[in-house]
Amino acid sequence: MIRILAKMAENAAKRLKISDSGVTIGTHNGHFHADEALAVHMLRQLPTYTSASLVRTRDPALLATCHTVVDVGGEYDASQNRYDHHQRSFTTTFPGRPTKLSSAGLVYLHFGQALVANYLKQNEDSEDVSVVWRKIYESFIEALDAHDNGISAYDPDAIAAGGIEKRFSDGGFGLGAVVGRLNPNWNDDLPSDPVEAQAAEDARFETASKRIGEEFDRDLAYYTSAWLPARAIVQAAYAKRQEFDPEGRVMVLEGQSVPWKDHLYSLEEEQKTEDKKKVLYVLYPEKPTPDAKWRIQAVPVTQDSFQSRKALPEPWRGARDSALDEITGVPGGVFIHASGFIGGNKTFEGAKALADKACSF
Repeated sequence: MIRILAKMAENAAKRLKISDSGVTIGTHNGHFHADEALAVHMLRQLPTYTSASLVRTRDPALLATCHTVVDVGGEYDASQNRYDHHQRSFTTTFPGRPTKLSSAGLVYLHFGQALVANYLKQNEDSEDVSVVWRKIYESFIEALDAHDNGISAYDPDAIAAGGIEKRFSDGGFGLGAVVGRLNPNWNDDLPSDPVEAQAAEDARFETASKRIGEEFDRDLAYYTSAWLPARAIVQAAYAKRQEFDPEGRVMVLEGQSVPWKDHLYSLEEEQKTEDKKKVLYVLYPEKPTPDAKWRIQAVPVTQDSFQSRKALPEPWRGARDSALDEITGVPGGVFIHASGFIGGNKTFEGAKALADKACSF
């Protein structure tokens, strides 16, 4: 699978043809969006495009002189470095995902593995590169693709049928707004000279590209330097979970806590774990020292859910210290959160005893 994806996305370096005059990236002028702003940023992180100049125009003759064109031109042809998605015939999606790509998704599809590989200092066809490449698409790029193509995160008909109404405004803020709000307002004073007006607009675009790029760079840094190393630790803990509970319902992160939710759900899905054998509680030390207190955390139903698969027992909730010890019968209690999603004990043995009791409560 890794090699198939790598071949499909291609090694970016093989397609890049540098002219004597250097590399120019072309995109459209006028109102700008998050997808082309990020596409330009991502290209500029690659050696070939580090010093690339940018042309913002809709003039076909001028676009034809550009080395690479994104989000304009009505053509998708990776062999010619043309990455537009507005033509009616365009239906390309990222492997295994349903969302039609925008220019951000197209550039990431073809150059994302090179970006990740450069960051990890690994070959593009390595397993680590493939895992991070897919994860960043799903966690970051796909939202931009959907936003630009007018695809809702939820089925509007299903929401209407369920009578679900939004309780409050979130300000309309999302990845698209990071860029969109940097366009000029309708009543802003703009230069009367067309050349000056275009220069001012281009400057705004450069600011927007840098802004959305900073968010992308943060995600890239996180998933390569924190999320990926945590994956191996969670894999090891998941493999050992039956040492702590015969049904595998308790997972212990020995040594220190790491981001575990995403990896746990993936492992359960990959191994087709039965519902009755899915992890209910995760135990981990508060800090990587021998005298550390331990936490017990109920696994959420989903990554972002406030609902737990099995919250800690209701009689325990809100209790602390000796009062908690009396209720649970387990010494060393620190607290149980009022919602039952997390608690603490002074020792691993205490946290493990709480997990055992909670599993059978």
